[in-house]
Amino acid sequence: MAQTAEYEIIRTFDAPRELVYAAWTEPERFSRWFGPRTLATPVGRIVLDAWPGGVWRATLVGEEGFEVTLNGMYREVAEPERLVFTTGDPDNPGDAPASVVTLSLAEVDGVTEMRFHQFGVNTDREHAEQARAGWIEFFERLAEHVEEACRTDRRAERVEEVCRTDC
Repeated sequence: MAQTAEYEIIRTFDAPRELVYAAWTEPERFSRWFGPRTLATPVGRIVLDAWPGGVWRATLVGEEGFEVTLNGMYREVAEPERLVFTTGDPDNPGDAPASVVTLSLAEVDGVTEMRFHQFGVNTDREHAEQARAGWIEFFERLAEHVEEACRTDRRAERVEEVCRTDC
């Protein structure tokens, strides 16, 4: 019998829900936060076909030629509030760990609340805790990305407003 494990991470981002969703579905944004700080996720090594039945794939690269590819399939896509996707093939995992991720995004008082739920098969508690810790690091990077993007957008809006009134 396959071992199963699950967990949920709830995180709030000081950014609009549409921007957080875009960070999950646009390769240029995804490459800025997906993975640990010690690895890069080159935009050219990312596929995000965000539609039910579409695939996602990201190759993380490190020093001395290290590479690891993570992938799965989208099961549900409801822009900008929900994504359900797999890692590996939970319907036919063989001996490999696989999981289903449910991502829910809600706007609450001008910020975005993200609920990330992962249910894994062929996953023992230790592997699940390592995965959870990894996601928490990824979400720190996601927060940095979306919050910097908001600051940049606000500066651009102020410049545009000044130009409209003073130019």
